[in-house]
Amino acid sequence: MSAIRVIKDQCIGCGLCVKACPYGAISMKDKLAEIDLHKCTLCGACVEVCPVNAIVLSVKRKSVEGLEDYKGVWIFAEQKDGEIQPVIYELLGVGQRLAKARGTELSAVLIGDGVEEKTKELFQRGADKVYLVEHPNLVHYLDEPYSRILTKLVRQYKPEIVLTGATSVGRSLIPRAAVELNTGLTADCTGLEIDPETGHLLQTRPAFGGNIMATIRCENSRPQMATVRHKVMQEASVDPQRTEGEVIKVDVSEADVASRTSILEVVKEVEETVNLTEADVIVSGGRGLKGPENFEIIRELAKVLDGAVGASRAAVDAGWVSYSHQVGQTGKTVKPKIYIAVGISGAIQHLVGMSSSDVIIAINKNPDAPIFKVADYGLVGDLFEVVPALTKRFKEILKK
Repeated sequence: MSAIRVIKDQCIGCGLCVKACPYGAISMKDKLAEIDLHKCTLCGACVEVCPVNAIVLSVKRKSVEGLEDYKGVWIFAEQKDGEIQPVIYELLGVGQRLAKARGTELSAVLIGDGVEEKTKELFQRGADKVYLVEHPNLVHYLDEPYSRILTKLVRQYKPEIVLTGATSVGRSLIPRAAVELNTGLTADCTGLEIDPETGHLLQTRPAFGGNIMATIRCENSRPQMATVRHKVMQEASVDPQRTEGEVIKVDVSEADVASRTSILEVVKEVEETVNLTEADVIVSGGRGLKGPENFEIIRELAKVLDGAVGASRAAVDAGWVSYSHQVGQTGKTVKPKIYIAVGISGAIQHLVGMSSSDVIIAINKNPDAPIFKVADYGLVGDLFEVVPALTKRFKEILKK
């Protein structure tokens, strides 16, 4: 908890704090500074400019008693239609490393119906223990029952760290649980480490549009919770011999699985090529395509290469292609073997989502485009000439 106050006897009414406050939370009353606590965000800008130290910002630490009772690393094993989602294998990979650093167990939480067979996959990928929750009402993800069940499990077993994928499900589930558990949550992490001195989880994520990397610690509450973007961590390797482990079957009541909402129909998205986040080759188009009709040349090249179609935010915002194809900070993070950026200038928000690709090929008529700074190969030219020529040549080589 934090608090801010003005020491009236020291304030000289200079007004510097009024000018410095970015939120308009300070005004002058009777020639003294007065802070509107409803507007104040405790940023500290006023404290820095006050020439007489009349503004005091204090931080009160929460009690940290009982933190030692929390042990273990948990992964929420998201499943869809009974299949473990690929990002979970990445979480199990980083989870093994974190568990080893803390000298504890790695566990997975699997919620669904008829998914017990999938526990073998989790054991093969490094899980020591699986908390299995099955019920017909849990066959599809629903906010209320899933978060209610996860929260109850955390309160009962007290894991030190809880991780989930930064998917639509993970982003919906984990904030609800964090609020109920009164703990911190770091979203869209790209790096996770254990502080060797304190044992706290160091959670790294892009901030300010990807211009800086922020490392966040949750020092005074447990569990430490984070969502992790797909394709930024190394997958856990498969051990075919490791098919068994401890399965803890959790019984749930009708109240546990109750929900104010229900699923009427599940509409599956049909990919034009292959799944964007799983593709080895991605061909992405940007503003340089000039219109939605020109995305056809992107699709043709992607199909020839058995790849997926991606897009920049500018192309998505213009309505040329659906959001499901967007690559970048506000879209999907991808890590293909080959990423071909066509007519994309290379804004930092886009680079955040694709810069970890093995090979980056840029096609742009502007030789000074930022995309060329991160590209392994660059083609400066008219994309409407270059891309069809590449498609034709690949068809000849691949005999398609």
